[in-house]
Amino acid sequence: MRADLLERYQALPLPTTRDEHWRFTDLAGFDPDAWDAAATAAAAVPSMLDLDIAAAATIDESGLRLDGAPEGIRFEPLSDDDPLVGSLVQADDKLRAHNAAVWEHGLLVHVPAGVELEKPLYLRVASGVPGGSLFWRVLVVAEPGSRFTFVQELTSASDDMDAYVNGVVEVVVRDGAKVEVVNVQRLSPKAWLFASCHARVERDAELDWVEGGFGSGRGKVWIQNDLADRGATSRVTGAYFADGSQHLDYDTYQLHQAPDTTSDFAFKGALRDAAATVWRGMIRVEEGAQKTNAYQENRNLLLSKTATANSIPGLEILANDVRCTHGATLSQVDREQLFYLMTRGLPRSDAERLIVRGFFQDVLDRIELQPVREALAAALEARIPKS
Repeated sequence: MRADLLERYQALPLPTTRDEHWRFTDLAGFDPDAWDAAATAAAAVPSMLDLDIAAAATIDESGLRLDGAPEGIRFEPLSDDDPLVGSLVQADDKLRAHNAAVWEHGLLVHVPAGVELEKPLYLRVASGVPGGSLFWRVLVVAEPGSRFTFVQELTSASDDMDAYVNGVVEVVVRDGAKVEVVNVQRLSPKAWLFASCHARVERDAELDWVEGGFGSGRGKVWIQNDLADRGATSRVTGAYFADGSQHLDYDTYQLHQAPDTTSDFAFKGALRDAAATVWRGMIRVEEGAQKTNAYQENRNLLLSKTATANSIPGLEILANDVRCTHGATLSQVDREQLFYLMTRGLPRSDAERLIVRGFFQDVLDRIELQPVREALAAALEARIPKS
């Protein structure tokens, strides 16, 4: 199977701006074969999340390390013999095929039926070798009636380290389960990041996904939620901040396959300097998925005249009794708000910091885990330079 996947990877072309989903993200100059698959890793930077956790794991270039697991929970190395591996994220483009063909380090999170965890399970993915490549994979399975939080944090050893990082996260939420997945990314602004995240939410189950993007230089993050059975609910909350020459690209997909399903995707971003962002969202309602309730929005705040944000919402509706809405906005800092705050004695940077906090407040309020909510708020405010 790995040999077949490697052949597929080698045969597939690298996406170009002629491909619709890559129209605003140019991969010119990127060669996925030019990176070193190093076997050792440098020390990574400290975590930005101060969490009281039930179990921890680390993936870096040298492998997977585990630090405990609650009794009865499978928190262990992932094997590609597991039938669920690759069942959601298909090797249908060059970057996903590359991961499928060569990944070595993976984590399985399997929570049995009816088990509720008060503390989150935590994975740290640390890119620590300059010029190196890191491929990893995560499979999360929530059996019926289980309740838990899984946190994944992506970091680099230094802010000037170039690297190629390629990951896959697959999540299966069985009937009546509730899962919160938190993914915080703060890789070096010289890193290339490609991440595919795909979840299947079954009958009366609930998925709450939080996406925080602060690092990487270029690449793409895919997030797809399949509402696969009646009563399934998913909510995705995204917050990102880009500065310098960063280029962040989020490609989201809400697939309603059954009646009486609900999805709510909300992404907000702030941009400075010559940074650029892309957000593409699609709601698809299959034939027969009546009583669908779906919403998506993307709001961007420009903190400089040279920043660029592209928003591309979309709807594909094959049923006739649905409620589907979307919205996208692009705005600069309100000059009257800025003037008002500065006349009250605040330096411009502090005034901008307050405006940014207010802009993100409603998406931050959607995050249930308080330490994550506070860490994302601090990370967003920290990107505004002090006077």
